[in-house]
Amino acid sequence: MPKVTREDYPHRLDMPTRWADNDVYGHVNNVEYYAFFDTIINTFLIREGGLDILTGGVIGVCAESSCRYHASLSFPETVEGALRVAHLGRSSVRYEIALFKAGMEHPAASGTFVHVFVDREQRRPAEIPPGLRAALEPLVVVTEE
Repeated sequence: MPKVTREDYPHRLDMPTRWADNDVYGHVNNVEYYAFFDTIINTFLIREGGLDILTGGVIGVCAESSCRYHASLSFPETVEGALRVAHLGRSSVRYEIALFKAGMEHPAASGTFVHVFVDREQRRPAEIPPGLRAALEPLVVVTEE
């Protein structure tokens, strides 16, 4: 992924680090970066797209994720999560996420996350509901791969 800045992402969310996020080396443990990815994506889907995580007929499941670490984060900092959509298909979405710390031009971490939307009961691919699609469309960007 080429060098990116906050302005390359149409959606952002501030997320505080927690004391428990730090590991014995004094920085946020690598697994917590994935929790930040989950948080920005699902907060967006619930707030902006109306995703009903408890009773909706369609749910998103993670099919693939990756993270590249560029700089450390630590408690107490506020992480600015940045989100965009690299691919919006019939039943899947490929997100690109970046995590920034205050004062940094480039992200401390960047990654991808693929959601496949499935029928809650049968767990078979399902079309992305219209409300979610409408919320995701403004986040679609053309990226160089």
